[in-house]
Amino acid sequence: MTGQEGRVRIIDGKYEVLRELSAGGMVTLSEVRAAEGVTRHVAWFAVSTPADRQVFHAYRTALRALEPAGLTDVVARPGAYYAVWKPVGGQPLAAALEQKVRPQETVDAVQALAARLAGQGYALADAEIVVEDQTAQIAYLTPLNAPRTPDDIAARNAQTLAPLQKGRVRRRREPGAWLTFVPGLLLLGGAVYLGSQAVNIYLNPPVRDVVSVTGQEAKVAARALTDAGFRVEYTQGQAGGRAIGSIIRQDPAGGTKLPMGRLVTLTVNNPPAIEVPRLEEMNLDQARDALKDRNMLIGKVLKVDGTLSNTAEGRVIAQLPEAGSSAQRGQAVQLLISTGVSGKETWLPNLTGLTYEQARAHARAAGLVVTSVERQPSDKAENSVLEQTPAPYVRVTVGSPVKLTIASARYSAPSRPAGDLPLPPAYVPPVPVEPEAPAEPVTPEPTAPTPDSTPVTPDSVPALPEAPATPEIPPSNAATRTVTFEYVFPADLPDGNYAILVRDADGERVVRSAAPADTLANQRASGDIPVRGDAVFIIRRDGVDYATVTP
Repeated sequence: MTGQEGRVRIIDGKYEVLRELSAGGMVTLSEVRAAEGVTRHVAWFAVSTPADRQVFHAYRTALRALEPAGLTDVVARPGAYYAVWKPVGGQPLAAALEQKVRPQETVDAVQALAARLAGQGYALADAEIVVEDQTAQIAYLTPLNAPRTPDDIAARNAQTLAPLQKGRVRRRREPGAWLTFVPGLLLLGGAVYLGSQAVNIYLNPPVRDVVSVTGQEAKVAARALTDAGFRVEYTQGQAGGRAIGSIIRQDPAGGTKLPMGRLVTLTVNNPPAIEVPRLEEMNLDQARDALKDRNMLIGKVLKVDGTLSNTAEGRVIAQLPEAGSSAQRGQAVQLLISTGVSGKETWLPNLTGLTYEQARAHARAAGLVVTSVERQPSDKAENSVLEQTPAPYVRVTVGSPVKLTIASARYSAPSRPAGDLPLPPAYVPPVPVEPEAPAEPVTPEPTAPTPDSTPVTPDSVPALPEAPATPEIPPSNAATRTVTFEYVFPADLPDGNYAILVRDADGERVVRSAAPADTLANQRASGDIPVRGDAVFIIRRDGVDYATVTP
């Protein structure tokens, strides 16, 4: 990792950055001062994805094969991927090739180095090469995101080696070189015979049995076939239970008779990468089962003190490769196992209300392990802690188990949708009936007065009360129309009885009678409803408006 100490940048806590030389893609090359005071160059890889990690590992593989003279160290661990280079004395390759007279040994050394670089997918221009004492050495190798193709390498090397076409090469002289004329004259006499034999062999190559190389490592298999006189080509495949990089089949099969120089195709086992599971806090049996599901194995197991990390005995502290990284099927994972926390007591705070992830983090920080989780229906937030054992602030031994009770939702969606809820026929209001007009009052005829009666006069007849006027109903101009109603009750519908009503120009009426929540949760109610004027649908819970829907 890189860090800051005051205003000085430090790489991996060991290299003080003096200046940045170049930056391209994921690689930054810096001049640094090492702990012993010497100057070095550090190529730092900013690894953030599995693809970046694969690029670095391919670069490291090429370095191991080429063994550059300038390489002093390669570091590959989570958070720190880099290579350290030292200065190498000698003449730059370009200057050595521009000389008018070049020793044959130098030319041979450069061409041999070009072949080695090409074998790893690099060209001469991808490396800083110096020549000293007629020997070509690699002072620095530039990282590539992907190996170059053979055609690209050949084109680049031809451009780099173009100066060889100019000037001349000083041939190597061996003692007694004049004696070579004698065997040369002898060989000259058989040249015609050998030439005729070569033509015959070329036109009629000998037939040999193809060597069976199934199960062998790819390079070993290719070498065996080329030594037998055949050409080799690779193709990718996958097979369970076979080592990565081994040959799973060959075409033609072993034992087939084939003329020399013919092509043999080898299928190399290269299964797709898989993701490494997280094994921290697991015991060995749990880790073995988790890796078995990914066709992976437990590799080297180291036991370390778990006091600093508060990790209980027998639990995984760390793993390599780390969780989430890419790996191949059958690959082994190294584990660091805790030997326990010696002589310590600890306690847990009140975890009620925390999420399960937060509670597990508190338990691990206290050196405890969550071994039991129970779920209980509750109105609290889902996955929040309801109860804990041990109780808050009770002192227990480090490594003790922790039991948590976690809230779960009271209501869950049905396994199969029940379909739309049917709605009753639409309510049609009755046509209002106008009241009949009151009858005309009848005026009684005057009668002859009797001796005992008071004469009836128009002024003495009491006036009848006037009949109340019939109230006029204002005409409604709203036209009747049909609207589509649709509403989905939520899965977490609270308890109660729910009814559906509509309010329009005719007032408010029930569209669907009340029903309990457990029959409506996660259901859809829909239908075509006739209304007059503006309308709004009301979902009412126990007489209180719960939601409204405007069509």
